[in-house]
Amino acid sequence: MTTHADFRAYPETYYAGAYWGPRRESPEECAQRAADFLTRLAACDPLLANWNKIPKPRGKGRKTPLMPPDLPILTEAFRRGVNREPGGPPIEHLGLTVSAYNDGSRQDYVSVRMHCGSYEQNKSANVCVLSLPSEGEGAERILTASVLTEVTRSMALAWEPDWAVAMSHAHRDMDDGGDKANIWLGWVTYLSRHRGTVPPLPAPVRIELVEDKGTLIILTPERFTAANPEHIALARRVHELLAQAGLMRTVAS
Repeated sequence: MTTHADFRAYPETYYAGAYWGPRRESPEECAQRAADFLTRLAACDPLLANWNKIPKPRGKGRKTPLMPPDLPILTEAFRRGVNREPGGPPIEHLGLTVSAYNDGSRQDYVSVRMHCGSYEQNKSANVCVLSLPSEGEGAERILTASVLTEVTRSMALAWEPDWAVAMSHAHRDMDDGGDKANIWLGWVTYLSRHRGTVPPLPAPVRIELVEDKGTLIILTPERFTAANPEHIALARRVHELLAQAGLMRTVAS
């Protein structure tokens, strides 16, 4: 079993992800959401302000800048991002995928994968996952409660997911043995309004509304880390309270 000590020797890596069920959307609709998302991200930090499409196959083809968002370029990128067997017809129900990277290098490198438009009957048919820097000045700026709250808010407003989270991979891995029907509770978590009402939660947890769409839950003002037993105890207590309120199962999505 993974322990707190296992996380002390290495810097924790973080990511943000949004997840939602089947929602049939066209390349144009996916492009609109992506443009909204990338524009909102750009306001969060300079490292999240410049994006280039990752070509298929990876590493081949010309550089395609996506900022400022150009709807025709994004629409064509999603149209080309349809799933298909080699030489076969599009598999439309599996959705459309566009991946992009920023202009950073080494420790400032960030990538995003946007998969939407899938109407396959799967609890998390559609996802948007953003990698985050783990070391350096960029990480010091981004890995804060204030910035990750805005990153998660951007995901909530642009993609309208069932839920979204910003957390460390180490914290997520501590829950790998749990019920796969449960969602993850991270440093910052977003729950769509249709899931239910978030109950009162213990300090220092902060709750913020995202317009009329849902609720953000921010566990700690300082950086949440799996190496801190107090952080993990707080997360488990909050998860327990949310689960008792019926908010933590994907089957409710």
